[in-house]
Amino acid sequence: METFDSAQRLLREAASSFGCEEVDLHEADNRFLAVDIVADRDYPPFNRAAMDGYAFRIEDWHDGIRTYEVVEVVYAGAQHKQELKKGQCYKIMTGAACPERINVIIKLEDAIEVSGTVSFTVDRVAEFQHIARQGEDVKQYEVVLYAPQRCNAQIISLLASLGVSRVSVYLLPSVSIVTTGSEVIQPDLPISPFQIRNSNQFLLRSLLKKWSIVPQLCTHVDDNVPSLQAVLREALKHNITIINGGVSVGDADYVPTVLGELGVKVLFHKVSIKPGKPILVGQTTGGGIVFALPGNPLSCLVTFTVFVEEYLYYCFQYSQRMIYKLPVLDSRRKKGELTEFFPVKIHPNGGLCMLEYNGSGDITAALGADGFAIHPHEMAEIAQHSWTYFYPL
Repeated sequence: METFDSAQRLLREAASSFGCEEVDLHEADNRFLAVDIVADRDYPPFNRAAMDGYAFRIEDWHDGIRTYEVVEVVYAGAQHKQELKKGQCYKIMTGAACPERINVIIKLEDAIEVSGTVSFTVDRVAEFQHIARQGEDVKQYEVVLYAPQRCNAQIISLLASLGVSRVSVYLLPSVSIVTTGSEVIQPDLPISPFQIRNSNQFLLRSLLKKWSIVPQLCTHVDDNVPSLQAVLREALKHNITIINGGVSVGDADYVPTVLGELGVKVLFHKVSIKPGKPILVGQTTGGGIVFALPGNPLSCLVTFTVFVEEYLYYCFQYSQRMIYKLPVLDSRRKKGELTEFFPVKIHPNGGLCMLEYNGSGDITAALGADGFAIHPHEMAEIAQHSWTYFYPL
């Protein structure tokens, strides 16, 4: 049985890129950037007016001039037409390019304009006040975005500002989902007192959707060896196969045996964690990976979060996955020597509140959870207000 750390290390070693593709910018949301992005020019590309106001040379102010002739209005997107003489100024709009040698703007609220001349209600000005200087945000040829990064709204906006209309992103994997169990039925079917509904199929589809992954195959199979063999033979053709249920040591847990018959090489089977101990991870003869996750709802969610997502991050070329360290607001004891994951909610003060639940089969166990905190195997107790690692959902 692997430790949690060694199992994650084996996953990281098995991870490799699915390749790259170029997509239109409007299709890049939630995809992973595959190349560094370099600025095509300075930003701002010119000295830019940061306020509506009056622009002039500060040298005139230093020479004691306090009333200026307004010779032109300069608008955003337009070029000025007249050059200033001593004692003259422009009326300038926010976002407009400051003409050469203009080095101060006084905002409209501090100005009094009468019949083409303007005076001001301020006694002091500073050079380049209310002017965003060329290149102060980004210099031409500077790397603005380092790959890999998930393209969120802020990054999409920045790419558009940089003139990137098509962007190189990592290819998404082809994924199959196979849920198992003769007692499991779809939510829209009549149910007997001894059956359960297939919540994990919907859970896994929803979790994959966060990665913009839509499974190419999504099916359910009863605890029947010939049926399982036929379904898994097709499922294993994909980059990632996620199997749920049938992975433990019960009489009807056929998944490990069938995977072996289909040529899957086991990377690890059973990890010293709770919940999720029975997890099996293997590699197919075609280079794909198989995650056989336990069937209890909380076990399924935990193992997807800490193993499947770990694998995806490294396939998208992250050198390290971001997890967090936060204080727990109550103490927690455990009896065994397994690494335990427990659902928590983030308190407004930043600490972790533990949620009560009745074991990994509790369908409400993760309701309201912001993520899972870790109770390390070597610690019998997490003391109140001590810090622990946290995987966000």
